[in-house]
Amino acid sequence: MLWIFGFALFLFLLWVDTIKPSKYPPGPRWMPWFGNTFKLRMLARKYGGQHGVFDYLSQTYNSAVIGFRMGRERGVAIRGYTLARQALISEDLQGRPDNYFARLRTGGKRLGVTFVDGDHGEEQRNFVVRTLKELGMGRSRMNDLIQRELHELIQIIDETTGPIQPNRLLQLSVINVLWTLATGERIERHDDHLQSLLDVLKKRSTMFDIAGGLLNQMPWLRFVARNWSGYNILVDFNRQLISFFSNTIQKHNESYTDEVSSNDLIYAYMREIRKHSTNPNSNFTEDQMIMTILDLFIAGANNTSTIVDLLLIMMVNRPDIQAKVHKEIDQHSDPIRWTDHSQLPYVEAVIMEVQRYFHLAAISGPRRAIRDCQLGGYRIPKDTSIFVDLKSVHMDADYWNDPEVFRPERFLGEDGTLANTERLLSFSLGKRRCLGEALARACIFNYFAGILQQFTVELPDGEDIMPSLL
Repeated sequence: MLWIFGFALFLFLLWVDTIKPSKYPPGPRWMPWFGNTFKLRMLARKYGGQHGVFDYLSQTYNSAVIGFRMGRERGVAIRGYTLARQALISEDLQGRPDNYFARLRTGGKRLGVTFVDGDHGEEQRNFVVRTLKELGMGRSRMNDLIQRELHELIQIIDETTGPIQPNRLLQLSVINVLWTLATGERIERHDDHLQSLLDVLKKRSTMFDIAGGLLNQMPWLRFVARNWSGYNILVDFNRQLISFFSNTIQKHNESYTDEVSSNDLIYAYMREIRKHSTNPNSNFTEDQMIMTILDLFIAGANNTSTIVDLLLIMMVNRPDIQAKVHKEIDQHSDPIRWTDHSQLPYVEAVIMEVQRYFHLAAISGPRRAIRDCQLGGYRIPKDTSIFVDLKSVHMDADYWNDPEVFRPERFLGEDGTLANTERLLSFSLGKRRCLGEALARACIFNYFAGILQQFTVELPDGEDIMPSLL
C-alpha cells in the first residue's frame, strides 16, 4: 500500500507542476520539470529564432503577451510598441534573471553590471556611468579617441590594394576606444593581445545561444553532456577573458598611485576598492571589477562594428542611397565629428534605418519582475523573466506601413529634420538603457560618415548585389 500511496503522490506532484499561476498570460501548456523547453527549441529551429517563436505564439494565442516556462524558470514575451515601452520603463521589471547561466560566468556570484540589480546593481551602474563621463564618455576626449582610430582606419583602407572586408578592421577600431577608456592604453593593431581578444569574443558569439538556452534551463546537463550543452565552451571562454583582463589589472595594481587613479576605469575602480577596504560588505572588489570590464566589452565590442559593417553593405547594395549620403557629407570640408551629427540628418536617418531594418538584438536583454505586477491585463508573478520582442516594434506594419522596405526617409520629417525616432528601441529604454549608448552612437556615426567622406563603397568586379538586401 505504501508504494501505491507514494506513486499517487508522485503523480499528484507532477500534475501540480503543470498548473499555471492565476491570471498568467496565455501560452502553451508546460510539462512537469521541463516546462516548454523542448517545444520552444523546436519552434526556434522552425521559425528562425526566439522572435519567430514569439510571433508564432502571439498569433496562435491571439495575445501580445505570451506566458511559458523554460525548465523551472517562468517567462513572458512582450510584443508591440505600447507594451514594450511599458515593460522597459516599469519599475516592477527592472531586475535581471538570477539563473544558472548568469551565475556560471561569475563563479556562482552575482557580479558585473549586466546581470545584477537592486542596491548592488544601482551602485555599480552609477559608479560606471559617473566614471565613464569623467574619463570622457560623450565628451571631447571620446571624440578624440574615435578620430584617432578613424584616421588609422582610413589610412589602412587607402594603402590596401584589392577588395576589403571591413568588419575586422572596424572591430579593432571600436575595441581600441573601449580599451583606452578602460586601461588608459592603446593596443597596436598587429598586437597578438588584441587579435586574441577578438577571437575569444567571436567564439563567444557562436556559442552563447546554446549555453544560455538549454544549459540554463537544464543545468544538470553539465554532468552528462559537457560539450554538447555548451558548458565546456562557456567555462573556457570565461577563463580566457578573465585571464586576459587579469594580466592588465595586475600591471595597474603594481603602478597604482593616487595621482593616476583618474586616468582610466581600472585605476578609478582600484581607488574605489581602497576607499571601501574597511567595509567587509563592500561590493567594490577585484572580482567585481573584472566582471564589470567584461560586461562593457561584451556589450560594446561586436554590435557597434557590425552596425557600421551593415551600413557599408547597404551603401554597396543601394547606390542611390549612397549618392544621397555623399551629397550631404560633401557639404562639410572639415573632417566629420560627432558634434556634426545634427547637421547631417540624412546620414542619421540611414543609420537609424539600418538599426531598425536589421534588428541585431531582436529580443531585448531579459528583465526580471522584482515583485508581483500587472502587464497587458495579466498577472506577472515575482521573479518571472521578461523578454521584449524588439523586432515586433521595428517591423510593425501598422506603424511603418512598409517595414520590409529599406527606406531612410521614414525617419525624416517634411522639413528634412529627424522624426519618428521614439519607436527605435535599439538601445532600450528606462534605467536599463544601454550604458555605452553615447560611445556606440558616436562610433557608428564617425566611422560611417568618416569612411564615406573619403571613399565610395563598391562591390569587387564580378560580384553581384545581394537581392535579400534590396
